[in-house]
Amino acid sequence: MEHTRRAMLSGVAAGGVVGVTGCLGGSGGSGGDGGNSLETGEYGCELTEPSDPDLEYRPTLGDPEADVVVRAFEDFTCPHCATYKLEHFPAVREEFVASGEIRYEHWDFPIPVNETWAVPVASAARGVGERAGDEAFFEFSSAAYESQGDYDGPTLGAAAEAAGADPCAAIADAQFSTYEEASMDDRDEGESMGVSGTPTIFVNGEAVDGYDSGAIIDAIESAL
Repeated sequence: MEHTRRAMLSGVAAGGVVGVTGCLGGSGGSGGDGGNSLETGEYGCELTEPSDPDLEYRPTLGDPEADVVVRAFEDFTCPHCATYKLEHFPAVREEFVASGEIRYEHWDFPIPVNETWAVPVASAARGVGERAGDEAFFEFSSAAYESQGDYDGPTLGAAAEAAGADPCAAIADAQFSTYEEASMDDRDEGESMGVSGTPTIFVNGEAVDGYDSGAIIDAIESAL
């Protein structure tokens, strides 16, 4: 692949001016198996490298033709992203997604806070979404964030299972970082928009000040 995880570690501090209230820059961290095969635990999976992933897949909720587009740049190993997705995003979703007033898009921005897991978890999430649909992607994401800091193969399998998706396929996507190229392309896009930390939320191309649900809702209402 053109991009590598090594490349993710460069240029974060100089890459942008928004997103400064969340996670900034890579701190390495522990909690993964590095280049070793992931354990599959109770699932007993035989992991093989997935073929032909849809690298153009974009996790999206709401009306695809909506005039207001919300982009959320996240790192699955960023604690601020976990807070956003579990505590603030539900209010935004309830207020605007079900009504079809916005198109809400997930974008990866692997800083990475944890180099071992940022891209693998993002890959598992994208694979779940590609195979089982956007709702499954967001269900997986919430379940994964609830286990942040304890990522391993069985944990990702359980998150996929909770989302109604194939746990072994999700673990394989994590093992082989199937969607790494797509995640890094997202990161490139974020950098071009000035993202320097996660989570960073844009409403019609304008960065929201912080990730509090109230600030996001105010920005959406102003754009409607």
